[in-house]
Amino acid sequence: MSKLSGKVAVVTGGNSGIGLAAAKAFVAEGARVVIVGRRAPAVEAAVAELGAAAHGVVGDVGDLSTHERVASEIADRFGAIDVYMANAGMNNIEPSPAVTPASYDAQFATNTRAVFFGVTRALPLMREGASIILTGSIASAKVLENHAVYAGTKAAIGAFARNWALELKARRIRVNVLSPGPTDTPILEKLGVSEADRPAFEQGMASAIPLGRLAKAEELARAALFLAGDDSRFITGMDLRVDGGIALN
Repeated sequence: MSKLSGKVAVVTGGNSGIGLAAAKAFVAEGARVVIVGRRAPAVEAAVAELGAAAHGVVGDVGDLSTHERVASEIADRFGAIDVYMANAGMNNIEPSPAVTPASYDAQFATNTRAVFFGVTRALPLMREGASIILTGSIASAKVLENHAVYAGTKAAIGAFARNWALELKARRIRVNVLSPGPTDTPILEKLGVSEADRPAFEQGMASAIPLGRLAKAEELARAALFLAGDDSRFITGMDLRVDGGIALN
């Protein structure tokens, strides 16, 4: 039997990168998947790629009404949630003196506030024994240059996970953090790494990563699948770092 046969999974930021790779892994293991993303064309393309088991919701997770719509559509279509992966995120790389209130608020709205209210709004729909996966970052534990605000947003969700792991124990809902290291996804371009600069960037990153390369989105997806299914049924409150060992340096 497939690992997620008959399950319903939600992936925010599921239209690209790690989120899309996780959605593909969940579908391949029998789940019906709801992906949430801001850009309608990207969500539609991802749903077409995922196939009949996928449903898309277009909305900004920083807007709390998006979570209301997600919950309402899931209640109408599927009735319950078995896996909730809060994956949507953003990162403005800038030194602390250059951070504006708007930049600070935007990062906390997407990376922290949206996670808190997305999960709490989904909780009434979550079945006993469900799994919550919060996409974190090694930045929450390892100091990275010009990442202070981003690191703060990700440290906060680690605190959420530990608290929720105890709050939800009576329902046997497990809550874990999946923390990627440098990963080869489209977000590199958004962070200003051009196609021409990629070889030098990847070489520089590889020299800092004990395993000698960037992660692939599919490798993060396999870790997400582990946390989503019964293979991790005795794991909760954990931060799983899929970083090639870079946090050790």
